Amino acid sequence: MAPPSPDRHEQRAMASTSSWAHEIEASVAAPRLFRAGVMDWHTLAPKLAPQVVASAHPVEGEGGVGSVRQFNFTSAMPFSVVKERLDFLDADGCECRSTLLEGGHVGTVIETATSCIKVEPAAGGGSVVKVESTYKLLPGVEEAQYEVAKAKESVTAIFKAAEAYLIANPDAYN
Repeated sequence: MAPPSPDRHEQRAMASTSSWAHEIEASVAAPRLFRAGVMDWHTLAPKLAPQVVASAHPVEGEGGVGSVRQFNFTSAMPFSVVKERLDFLDADGCECRSTLLEGGHVGTVIETATSCIKVEPAAGGGSVVKVESTYKLLPGVEEAQYEVAKAKESVTAIFKAAEAYLIANPDAYN
């Protein structure tokens, strides 16, 4: 006989883990887009998106695995800061994984979040950015409170801004 299932209240109280995936096509080469849109985004973001990113800087490390960087946002965002740690890096393969340490929705909507980014070559010299984010909601938080559509819009905006910068600056990040 199967054990009794938890009632609705107990189910709602348990934390759930979810994920989303997103792809973005770009017209610039994968290595350039990875360096600009991922590895050096803390330098470019305040210049390319000053209406959203007030400042950004490394907190720990030299950009390799274990490094932590912080992004400080303007009032355009619903939170003022995000700190992320680089957990995995394959610079030649244009792939990384990072963990959100604080800020964003950590502690208010989500318990943990990780993002994997891989920028792959595409036909014609362009690239495809593949992003997968996995997050664990805090107990009692409904899935709808974590706005996946806005997260996808944000990541698209990041890579489109980096792409536009690289097109306008063909010698950058070569």
